[in-house]
Amino acid sequence: MELSRRARQFQTLLIEKGFDFRVRELPDSTRSADEAAAALGCHRAQIVKSLIFHDTRTDAAVLVLASGDNRVDEAVLAAHVGGPIEKADAAFVKETTGFSIGGVPPLGHREIPAVWVDAGLLQHAILWAAAGTPRAVFRIDRPITEILAAHRVIELR
Repeated sequence: MELSRRARQFQTLLIEKGFDFRVRELPDSTRSADEAAAALGCHRAQIVKSLIFHDTRTDAAVLVLASGDNRVDEAVLAAHVGGPIEKADAAFVKETTGFSIGGVPPLGHREIPAVWVDAGLLQHAILWAAAGTPRAVFRIDRPITEILAAHRVIELR
């Protein structure tokens, strides 16, 4: 199956960054961790949720990479960020990352956000993350922290 334009763009970005990950597009949406896990035949915990929050003090994006079976405790996140945060709306997500909600990958954003990684993701040898569209994913076969620039690992539960 040939990749859509947006998925091809993300595949090119991965190659340019020196990664050999392969983008796959699935026939159905992978907007939720449950949908993605079912489509990929993996555990929900292996799905990387790329969630964008808005740091209301600085007007900056905050990216949280969370395990598919963990829920982000916004109070815990705000304490780590050092001030109030709110879930970003679709326009803010698109403006700051260049991607639409449901297809936000863990890297390659238009603006480089502060990145917080859920410690739960480090428990898995294989992870799956969004690759630019709600149906595109890529397999990460190493610790996710190895593919990220500046980031912090935290307990989100």
